[in-house]
Amino acid sequence: MPERTTVLYLDHSAIMSGGEIALYNLVCALDKSRFEPVVGLFTDGPLREKLEEAGVETHVIPLDPRVLHIRKDSLQVWGLCRCSVSLRHPAFVYRLYRFVKRRQPAIIHTNSLKADFLGGLAGRLAGVPVIWHIRDRIASDYMPAAAATLVRRAARYIPRFVIANSRATLASLITTGKPGRDAVVLLPETAAVVHSGLPPEAFHPPGSPNSYAQAAAVAHDGLPSEAYRRRRSSCGAIIGLVGRIAPWKGQHIFLEAASRVRARFPEARFMIVGAPLFGEHDYEQRVHQQCAELGLDEVVEFTGHRNDVPDLISQFTILVHASTVPEPFGQVVLEGMVAGKPVVATRGGGVPEIVVDGETGILVPMGDSTAMAEAIIRLLGDPERAQAMGEAGRQRALTEFTIDKTARQIEAVYDQILRTRRR
Repeated sequence: MPERTTVLYLDHSAIMSGGEIALYNLVCALDKSRFEPVVGLFTDGPLREKLEEAGVETHVIPLDPRVLHIRKDSLQVWGLCRCSVSLRHPAFVYRLYRFVKRRQPAIIHTNSLKADFLGGLAGRLAGVPVIWHIRDRIASDYMPAAAATLVRRAARYIPRFVIANSRATLASLITTGKPGRDAVVLLPETAAVVHSGLPPEAFHPPGSPNSYAQAAAVAHDGLPSEAYRRRRSSCGAIIGLVGRIAPWKGQHIFLEAASRVRARFPEARFMIVGAPLFGEHDYEQRVHQQCAELGLDEVVEFTGHRNDVPDLISQFTILVHASTVPEPFGQVVLEGMVAGKPVVATRGGGVPEIVVDGETGILVPMGDSTAMAEAIIRLLGDPERAQAMGEAGRQRALTEFTIDKTARQIEAVYDQILRTRRR
């Protein structure tokens, strides 16, 4: 058996958020006869546990919490410099460099912005080619403009190759206009778009022994309330929104749309799945207050954080995506399509690369609760069309968004880098 190529994956987080779930799915789908995945995390958490359960070699290389917990939406130039150059914490970059030299990977694949900078510097010091996997839009509506500029500049010097999770993400990294300080030139041989894919169990019918819902359903915080059980058994439609509670995720827009939908379909019920992750508790309180002011308390269920999201999605009639800022990709939209649900989603970022408007769902302008409500009403009023959209969406997911397709595309990038390095 030929010697396997070691690929070191680096991520600053161990929370099972979108990028970390995508990383877990990727390393599990990697061709283990050719590649040996090793994962380095900058903190401990559920991702480390799941990787070890899957038999993936995993290490925790602790990062100073003052850097670890800097949020991208609060970054200023100096804050990002602390992450990228680590002037206050040179010991971490040195420890990471020593780990790279000891483990001797052929490629370093970074999976988050902090890992891009810190892991990228360690890789450059160690002489190992670095791949940046960009899962965030590098734009001023997604992070401070100064931070976006610094990421673009660093992209010219640190990584050997850039993988973006959507065409929208890659476009946000490449500035237009005259070549200069902020211009990024990424040629076809140095950049690629690879959409995230879902594992095989995601495509089994919900409730089957191999279903994604069964695989994901671990102990969670509480069961649905008794009131919700009564609602669910008595109503004909459940319209659901999944995502962390945050202003840009648009829970307030969803509630405005729900109020209009209820006026037309009084029997409809609504579910908001998710919890604040990064200190957005004030916004969560405002959303609950808005729900009460709109008179929706009896028809809206706030589930909080759940680990059985696919099972909940399987109960939806329609899945709604309400982000007010363009999403880099839109993982939950894909999960709704996999479950065979028609999707109403905001038109922005990577979402139009997933949803075919009018075929697998309906795209509406961001921040437009009226258009969102009208789209939901059209689907509720035409069940046959809604079912056809759900079936078309599932077929599209089966064809275009599998983790095997994702893994093979990324392995092709590895092969390209290895050939270049041998030459």
